[in-house]
Amino acid sequence: MKYHVRHTTRYDYSDQVSQGYSVAYLLPRDCRGQRVLRSNITISPSAASRSQREDYFGNVVVYFNVEKPHNSLEVTVDSEIEIAPTEKPLLASGITCGEVRQALQLCTTAEEVRAVEFLYDSPMIKSAKELREFGHDLFADDRPFMEAVHELNSRIFSEFKYDPTFSSVATPLSEVLEKKRGVCQDFAQLAIGVLRSQGLAARYVSGYLETLPPPGQEKLQGADASHAWFSVYVPGDGWNDFDPTNDMVPADQHITTAWGRDYSDVTPLKGVVFGGGSDQVLSVAVDVERNP
Repeated sequence: MKYHVRHTTRYDYSDQVSQGYSVAYLLPRDCRGQRVLRSNITISPSAASRSQREDYFGNVVVYFNVEKPHNSLEVTVDSEIEIAPTEKPLLASGITCGEVRQALQLCTTAEEVRAVEFLYDSPMIKSAKELREFGHDLFADDRPFMEAVHELNSRIFSEFKYDPTFSSVATPLSEVLEKKRGVCQDFAQLAIGVLRSQGLAARYVSGYLETLPPPGQEKLQGADASHAWFSVYVPGDGWNDFDPTNDMVPADQHITTAWGRDYSDVTPLKGVVFGGGSDQVLSVAVDVERNP
């Protein structure tokens, strides 16, 4: 499956900006089941300087600065991606929750050592009694691990309301849990917090969903903006993705941009500006279309 992705982010300022410095996690990455055929980033006004590198997690990061006075900043990424559908994990068989925990405690492989860092608190996901209680009945030692994760995924979908007006990037998980609502970022980080509270490794994945589904299929939640889901580590099999916003296992409609411990590691666009006034308006447009 091939996709064309166009993602435009625009900031409009109430006063002139004299210069600005930005960091962008907008270019998709190559990973299991995904190959980037091309990806270009356009910046307006044009950047005085721009550089690109891979970060600690292997994500593509672009740094740029704009030195011209400006009242708006627009960043557009245009990409072509090829997705090879991956097999969905077997839920009622395979490694148990207890075996996963034991493997992460013993760390007999380099891959397990790397996965352990996703067990701990991160800037936006902290240990909490409420997180442990939300999933305490799911992860018994003798239960198949993937079956338990699937039930967690479904529980978040069924008990929480998708509400784009409720939260911001600063909304704490405690409030998401209390109000039972949020967006894809909140639901992904909630699942990660629950898994880590059970001694299991989980990471945050940022990306996109297909904007318009095939005929006869329902449009997925979160398809008109950047999307987020979570991934769990399975010893011997690597990382497996789950999307609690849509109660599904990502296959061929999810496109990965970056991953990290939480949203703060992979914020699509952030930076510092000099000037700009007291108000700014952010607008984001995302289109993901299948190529014939």
